[in-house]
Parts: sequence; C-alpha cells; structure tokens
Amino acid sequence: MLENILIFFTGLVFLLFGMLKLSREMQRIFSVRIRQFIKKLVKRPIQGVLVGGVVTAIFQSSSATTVLTVGLVSAGLISFFNSLGIILGAGIGTTITAQLVALKITEIAPLFIIIGVLLWLVGKDKKKSVGEVIFYFGLLFFGLSLMSTGMSPLRDNQTFIALLQQTKNPVFGILAGTIFTAIIQSSSVTTSILVLLGQQGLLTIEGAIPLFMGANIGTTITAIIASIGSGINARRTAFSHFLFKVISVIIFAPFILYFSTLLKTMNVNIGTEIAIGHLLFNIFLVVIFFFWLKPFSRFIKKILPGEEKTLPLWAEYLDERILKTPAHALEGVKKELHRGALLVREMYFKTITLLYEFHYSTTREVAYIEMVVDGLQRDVMRFLDKLPKEKMTRTQAIRLIQYSAMVDSIERIADKIVAISKLAQHKHRAKVKFTNTGLKEVKQVSMLIVQNINDVIKLISSEDERIADKIIKREDQVDVLVRKFQENHVERFYRREVSAADGPLFSDVLINLERISDQCDNIAEHYK
Repeated sequence: MLENILIFFTGLVFLLFGMLKLSREMQRIFSVRIRQFIKKLVKRPIQGVLVGGVVTAIFQSSSATTVLTVGLVSAGLISFFNSLGIILGAGIGTTITAQLVALKITEIAPLFIIIGVLLWLVGKDKKKSVGEVIFYFGLLFFGLSLMSTGMSPLRDNQTFIALLQQTKNPVFGILAGTIFTAIIQSSSVTTSILVLLGQQGLLTIEGAIPLFMGANIGTTITAIIASIGSGINARRTAFSHFLFKVISVIIFAPFILYFSTLLKTMNVNIGTEIAIGHLLFNIFLVVIFFFWLKPFSRFIKKILPGEEKTLPLWAEYLDERILKTPAHALEGVKKELHRGALLVREMYFKTITLLYEFHYSTTREVAYIEMVVDGLQRDVMRFLDKLPKEKMTRTQAIRLIQYSAMVDSIERIADKIVAISKLAQHKHRAKVKFTNTGLKEVKQVSMLIVQNINDVIKLISSEDERIADKIIKREDQVDVLVRKFQENHVERFYRREVSAADGPLFSDVLINLERISDQCDNIAEHYK
C-alpha cells in the first residue's frame, strides 16, 4: 500500500510540475501572439470568449489566463466589461486537459517525453523551445498515468469507496472540489483526477458532477489573490469570475440527477462522461451569462463603485491610407508619440509608489504597459519606413528622423521604469529599508522627473521651444542632485546609518531616475 501511495504522489508532483512549467513556457513563447488575440476582444464579447478559450487551451491553465486578464484590466489596457468575455471563455478552455485524459493520451505520454528530450537536447532556438514544451506536456500526462497506477488498489478499499460515495451529496461534493482546487490552484488537475477515478471505476458520474462544480469555484481563488492591491477594475474582474462560478453552481445544483441521467445515455465509460459533463457545464455557464454581460457589469459596478480608466492598447492614428500624404502621416505619428508619453507617465506613477508601498500586482501592471510601449515603437517605426520618401520635403524628412529618435527615447524611458520596478521588488524581497532622508532624496528627484515627463507630453503637442528649455534646465538639476545624493548616501554608510545592501540599491534607483530624465532631455533637444 505504501508503494502505491508513493507512486500516486510522485505522479501528482510530475503533474503539477509539468503543468506549471508548460504554462510558463507557453506564456513565454506566445507572449506576442497573445497580444494579437487580445486585440480582437475589444470588438465584441463573443470574441473575448473565443480568446479566453484559446489562450487557456494554450496555457493549459485557466488560472494563468485569469491572472493575465486581471493584470491587463488593472493596468488599464482593457476595460472591465471586455474582460468578462475572456473569463467566460477560460472556463471552456480549461476542459481540454480532462478531454485528453478521457482519450487516454496518458498511455503514450512516455513517447512525448522522449521526443521532447531529444528536441530539447539537440535542437536549436525554436526547435529547442518546442522540445521543452513537448517534454513538459508528456511529463504532465505521465504524472497522471502514475497516479492512475497508484490508485488501482483503491478499488478494493472500502474506506476510500465510502468516502467517494459521500460526494453524491451535492453540498459535500461541491465543498470538497472547491477546497481541493483552491489548494492546488488548478481546476484542470482536479477534473483530470476525477476522470482517472472514473476510468478506474472508483467514482460515479453522480459523485463527479458536484466535485467538478466545486472545482470551478476553487479555481477563482488565484484571480482573487492576484487582484489584491490592484485597482478597482481588477477587483471587479476577480469578483465577477467568482460570481460567475457560484451563481452557475447554484442554478445547476438542483438538476444534477437529470444531468447525470443525460450523460449516461451517451453509452461511454465513466471517465469520458465526466470529461463531457465538465465541458457541457462550462458551456452552460457561458450560455447563462453571455447575453447578460452588460447588466451584469452594471451590477458589479454598483457593488464595487469607482472610476474606470482604460489606456488605448493599439495604435489609433497610424492609418496606412494617409501614407500617401506625408504631412497627415507625420501628424498621426505625432499623436502616437503623445500617447506613448502618456503611457510612460502612467507606468512612472505606478512604479514610484512601489518604493514606498510594494505590491506584486503593480509590477505586473507596469510590465503589461511596457509591452504596449514596445509595440508602439515597432508600429511607429514600421509606419515611418512605409512613408514615400520621394514625396517628402526636407523639413518633413528631418521630422521623420526626429520622430524615430523620439519614439526610441520613449521606449527607453519605459525600460528604465521597469528597471526601477524590479529594484523595488528586490528591495521588498531583501527587506531593505531606505532612511527617511534617503526616501526624501528619492522623492525630490522623482518629482523633478514627473515635471519633465509632464512637459514632454506638452512639448509633443505644442512644439513650444520654451517648454523644451524647461526640460533641459531641469535635467541639469537632476544631474546635480543625483551626484549630491549619492555622496550623501556614502556618508550615511560611513556613519553606519545604512547597511551595505542599501548602497547599490539606492544608487541604482537614482541612476535609473537620472537616465529617464536624460531621455526627456533627448526629446527636448529635437525642438531646439
């Protein structure tokens, strides 16, 4: 019996490790393409549902999708309303793993592991990454195969069978599924185990339905945790995710027996019945809420009132139809530069607060906005490359070169802001505390840079040389203050007022602030 227990838990470890690594690797590989999917959701909720389903199927984790969505909403990159479609679609996408288990893909899991390892070891670049994905995919299902082997003796264990019989009580089953899924933070793992139990003849469909209903509720915990410390819209999205699942369970619970009878008419094994039942239940959830998303969103806004601010996610003024007229095209680029400056200001405000009060959710928001700024730079550069140079005047050609340099400066500002957010994260993890004097010095420099960023926004719109002069003079002030405050910090160290860990961190924060100011100065120089 001990041997089987060890086999079961070894399989569970492989399963959780494989799913975690597979999800992270897929997020890394598809990060740019996911942005393309997200672009489509801003049009209609049905596209949001499709995006949520596809992204979750790729990530192999509805938790990863909902955390991503909560972060994007909190960063202001998508609206609360548009996030609801993704949340609904994620429920359907998370059923894929259980469907594969029902098809007994576990039997060929070692083949995926072998192929994955070979590609990982001998492949290069993309092939190497593909090999890693295949390996983790195989490891995930090999873990399930081990768990199935470990569970086989339980068919004769009356205590275990009696425990599973209790899940026919809807309240007990829903509660058990919720708690288990909340602990492991993966409804895919829960439903996959249920399918295995069904295939072993250890679980009936009547007992499985309450368990996967509870799993749907348990998986919302991850998004709720991710929303802690985030803005009002992120909390709305996480709370909506929870309400979707709870309300659907309440509505569906009285019909469990009828649903189980329907599934039995399919004449398939119990494991397949469970997988199909989980899929149908999540489709039912989408059908219930899809046509009521607008009143539902209004209801949530009444419960959690607050201002909603959404930042444009994609280029709004780079219309290829105006490329034939360089003057109009350059005006569109100018507006995009203005939008980029607004984005980095948003990033900056969020990041500076991290030095005083740290929240992991804010670092995610900053990273998501930086992703948009990177995209803006690529879009602007591609647009400028398409301008017909033969139709441009000398002044317009000079402006094109200036705009190319300016969008690069805006992107560099975003990079430095992300660097500060990472320093703030390190400060939090290492439990480094700046002195009150040090915090005041950082604040003094950061306030000057706020003024510079605000003036850059004004300068791009007005092209007023007087504003450019202010930025340049302020940059000189920043340089002087940074040198002075670095010397002050060395003095504090000699007086043993700060630890050795404070020194590099404090200095790195000041250096990155100075470099942000340098880039503001670079932009200002183009208007001199």
